Amino acid sequence: MTVTKDESGREGADDKGDMPAGAPAGADGYTPSERRLERERYKRGRARRATAIAALSTLVTVVVLYVVVVSAPGWERTKETFFDGQYAREAFPKVLEGLWLNVRLLLICGVLVLVLGMLIAIARTLPGPVFFPLRALAAAYTDFFRGLPLIINLMIVVFGVPALRLQGVTVDPVLLGGTALTLTYSAYVAEVFRAGIESVHPSQRAAARSLGLTNRQALRYVVLPQAVRRQVPPLLNDLVSLQKDTGLVSIGGAIDAVRASDIIAQRSLNYTPYIVAGLVFVALTIPMTRFTDWVTARMDRQRAQGGSI
Repeated sequence: MTVTKDESGREGADDKGDMPAGAPAGADGYTPSERRLERERYKRGRARRATAIAALSTLVTVVVLYVVVVSAPGWERTKETFFDGQYAREAFPKVLEGLWLNVRLLLICGVLVLVLGMLIAIARTLPGPVFFPLRALAAAYTDFFRGLPLIINLMIVVFGVPALRLQGVTVDPVLLGGTALTLTYSAYVAEVFRAGIESVHPSQRAAARSLGLTNRQALRYVVLPQAVRRQVPPLLNDLVSLQKDTGLVSIGGAIDAVRASDIIAQRSLNYTPYIVAGLVFVALTIPMTRFTDWVTARMDRQRAQGGSI
């Protein structure tokens, strides 16, 4: 490092002598040191090694599982029963046709679940003794339907409502199955919303009231926006679960993806259509799951950086 003097006679350090020869200079004149360049090369090398080790271990695991399954005594019979290409090609169009019903149920029931769950959550968080009956009813609703198995709820609604022979009440298994799904999942979503509402600090509501907002306005414009943003990941997880459980409406006779595969399996005594239906559901669920993970990671980064959540 060389020492120079400026116009006032003060001595200063000239760092040009410390710059490594041939190091690229940035637009602002900054040149990374040789130590930093070496550190970055070391990190890249570690990343390449980690990727190679992960790929190798994955390949070894797949090969071991394949050998174990294929060498099993009953593999040939299992292959014919569950992995028959002929039945897979026959079932695939029927399963896709039935999957459209599952998608429609997901979209319609998802909207209804969000609306009903929000109303129940608001009812459970209403302040004041005058709203105690409403809070008690909302709490009883969530406790009952969260404790009742979904399959039993479906059987009660799908088979019990038509048995009552009520005038003007539908007996369509699709509508009744969707009703049962909405009743069950709205209880879960209500608890998610309630947790989000209670996570907002009371000072937020107090500040809104001090600005002249009514309780309803404070809830609508201050509390609910923060509560919903905070609860987006668990809400998306509930929607993923709802997408899978739409297949349960088949117990009432609705021709969805599960029922379509069941018809072919019962006729052919081959279970390959079930595998096809399962893979179709997995293919539909994975993008939603990955989107949920992305939203969760994004919100965690914003929270760590002090950003808005």
